[in-house]
Amino acid sequence: MRGARVEWVTERMISHTRRMGHLAAGTGLVLVLALTHAHAQARAPQRPKPAPAAAQATPERMLIEAKQLVYNNDKNTVEAVGDVQIFYQGRTLEADRVTYNRATKRVSAEGNARLTEANGQVVTGSRFELTDDFRDGFIETLRTENPDRSRFAAPRAERSGGDTVTLQTGTYTACEPCKDNPEKPPLWQVRSQRIIHNGEEKTIYFEGSTLELAGVPIAYVPYFWAPDSTVQRKTGFLAPTVYSSTQLGVGMGVPFFWNLAPNYDLTLTPTVLSRQGFLGVGEWRHRLVNGSYTIRAAGIFQSDPGAYAAAPLGAGDRRFRGSLETFGTFDINDKWRFGWDISGSTDRYFYRNYRIQTEGLTSTFFREVTSSVYLNGQTSNAWFDARAYHFRTLNYIDWQKQQPIVHPVLDYNKRMEGPGLLGGEITVDANITSLSREQSAYQTIPTAARNFANTNYLVNTPTASYYEACFVYNKSECLLRGVGGTASRASIGVSWRRQMIDPIGQVWTPFASVRADAFYTSLNGGSFNNSFQNAFGIQEGTTTRIMPAIGMSYAYPFVLTSASGNHVISPVAQIIARPNETNIARTPNEDSQSLVFDDTTLFQWNRFSGYDRNEGGIRMSYGVNYAGTFNNGAYANAMFGQSYHLAGRNSFAIQDSVNAGANTGLETRQSDYVARVQLAPTPFGSITAKGRFDERTFTARALEITARANFEPAWASVTYARYEAQPERAQPFRREGLGINAGIKLGQFWSARGGVLYDLDKYLTDRALAAPKLDTPRFTLASASVGTRYEDECTIFDVSYFTSFRDTSEGTRARTNQGVLFRLELRTLGGVGFRQSLKDEGYGGVADGIKN
Repeated sequence: MRGARVEWVTERMISHTRRMGHLAAGTGLVLVLALTHAHAQARAPQRPKPAPAAAQATPERMLIEAKQLVYNNDKNTVEAVGDVQIFYQGRTLEADRVTYNRATKRVSAEGNARLTEANGQVVTGSRFELTDDFRDGFIETLRTENPDRSRFAAPRAERSGGDTVTLQTGTYTACEPCKDNPEKPPLWQVRSQRIIHNGEEKTIYFEGSTLELAGVPIAYVPYFWAPDSTVQRKTGFLAPTVYSSTQLGVGMGVPFFWNLAPNYDLTLTPTVLSRQGFLGVGEWRHRLVNGSYTIRAAGIFQSDPGAYAAAPLGAGDRRFRGSLETFGTFDINDKWRFGWDISGSTDRYFYRNYRIQTEGLTSTFFREVTSSVYLNGQTSNAWFDARAYHFRTLNYIDWQKQQPIVHPVLDYNKRMEGPGLLGGEITVDANITSLSREQSAYQTIPTAARNFANTNYLVNTPTASYYEACFVYNKSECLLRGVGGTASRASIGVSWRRQMIDPIGQVWTPFASVRADAFYTSLNGGSFNNSFQNAFGIQEGTTTRIMPAIGMSYAYPFVLTSASGNHVISPVAQIIARPNETNIARTPNEDSQSLVFDDTTLFQWNRFSGYDRNEGGIRMSYGVNYAGTFNNGAYANAMFGQSYHLAGRNSFAIQDSVNAGANTGLETRQSDYVARVQLAPTPFGSITAKGRFDERTFTARALEITARANFEPAWASVTYARYEAQPERAQPFRREGLGINAGIKLGQFWSARGGVLYDLDKYLTDRALAAPKLDTPRFTLASASVGTRYEDECTIFDVSYFTSFRDTSEGTRARTNQGVLFRLELRTLGGVGFRQSLKDEGYGGVADGIKN
């Protein structure tokens, strides 16, 4: 505090010190000083007049600890010597010797001087010269360590106002000093003619700065500033983004973050592109008491729209292009929450062409963007979720009119204890789904008569869109993926189950359920939509279905203990009885189109993936489980089983509008076998294999194998998958692929990685094309990447190369997507990233609205 005076709390100690002139204490001496806001006195301070009780305040105290205390009456100084520690206002000053001049009211600290601020910042120097309140002064040979482990250094620094430090010819870094050679330059540092740390603004200003890597200057910046280590949000510029492509030209976007308040901010990113002009992106974020939301917008008036393909393959006919999105979530109370995620764009190619990231993207392939609004509630035993969806297609082959609008889908689940003697658990499940689309969605079933020449029958419409249609509209050659019109369904089910263990360890689980479904279908008119009504038998109006079920699950685990470890072998079986499934052909199948029969679905009560289908008839499933743990740390488990349709109508043998049960291994009376094996012989590696095998020949119909190994410093993984053709489900060829990924740590900070993905079935597709004949190899490279990374406590540097391959829409030529990704992050200062496409046709191509 400026103008403060020093007052000895103990006058007896003062007079005793004057008489003695020198006082020593082997175990340390504590001297307590009180600083008050009174005027300075030339002589010994006097006690202030008592103030009214309301005006009195407890003075701030300074505590000094030292081995020796020397009072020099001639120089009017007090000198503390030996392990000196001074505590004041949350600060701690440490040194070998501290001298306080009562006349100038300045404190001088020498020898291992160290000042620890209240926020944890540590300042060291060869000599400190400060006022008695530590607010002003200078420091020689300054070294500062901040709470975030960043560091300043300078031969001299000045402290003023208690919160501003000015370093002359100083350096700044977030890197730890070398333990073996502390004087060695860090990996990176900023060397500035002057560095000003304004504690009140919580900002660090750098003037005349050079960025050095390993002591070598690489960049000069005349002036910049950054928030200090205490700041989480600070107005200023963020790391830039660099653009370079044939369609965009060369450009750069520099985001500016505007911290308007602690709970809301605005980020503006102006981007200048040499070929397309000015692209503006803005993002508003706002956090409230019970949630937060974000609004993001982007737009550009293209200088050269012709750089992109014309409709329907691109947006080359548009001058203005842009997008608008918003997402947020809010808590209604401790059980209920609502939110939204809504995105829209002027055209389907904008996000990809201008590399705009949006929350609604379903994958990195930019196939579609999903908008939704939701309400969610949850308790300890109940769950509710209601959502509405809109899907925006982002590629030329999907027709927007065939995309559904879901309004809404509602799920409810509740579990409770069974009453009285019934016991067990009762579960209530409910689902309501309603959706609509303008046009029906079809998919051709390739046939040998067409020699599989065109599995995608594409039609170009006057509205500048492609869509997939069928050569012939009948169930043997065409699938109805979605109904043109409105399809709604309400389902509610109640189930009960109870597990019982008998005296010999057998596990019996009786269960029962009943589910009721009501369907409502309203079809859009027009010849395109009317085609499916005659071919598929979908009926308008209301249809109902009730499906009761009763069954029993059984397991008998045997535990075996040997010298090598423990083993558990458990035969399992299940029988379930239901009436036949009804109205299979009369109702649309929207949510049960994906059916996978494997070890995870063998004992499911209903093996369809949704509510539109409900498995009927009487069937039995059986199998055996094995689990073993070994004394050397090894682990193994395995499963093998099959399902048998005993009576009634097999739901998987009766095909609906998408042939959901065909080629699944369940359409025959005796199903295919399913199996799983997992082995972990050492802590360093494991292998998992699972598959489905033909019930007569034991031929693998589906096979997945994954092997992983981690031998420090290297690791690797191999994944192989093979799925036999499912012609009735529009998969005329075997699907097969091989993925290999590996990495290695090169020393303490460096690492390298790489991966390849092989398409092992592409040659089948190419050979089946009518023309031209392609000489496609068995191992066709689908994608590859290689990269290296450096990461330490202050720096992340990552560079990678990637390439992938695509076909043209005619399937006659492979095109390459190649590029380099670069990322550099300097901790506390930010990072910069860059992506350079090495082959523009591969980066976008027709699929992304770019001209060939």
